[in-house]
Amino acid sequence: MQVTEEDGGRLNAFAKEPRMVLIEQGESSGSSRLLLIGGLVLVLLLTAVAAAISSGGQPGGL
Repeated sequence: MQVTEEDGGRLNAFAKEPRMVLIEQGESSGSSRLLLIGGLVLVLLLTAVAAAISSGGQPGGL
């Protein structure tokens, strides 16, 4: 940790920043695809729950 002394004798500490990793265009790690599939599954699940609630829990509605 880097420590500097300000005017008046106060100490100010700076955290060490992590090294940046650059990703080339077109390069993906597959986690974006997994996130997209997970989002789609979540939307479908919430749609099914909303349909079940609106039908009163009875199959086929009414």
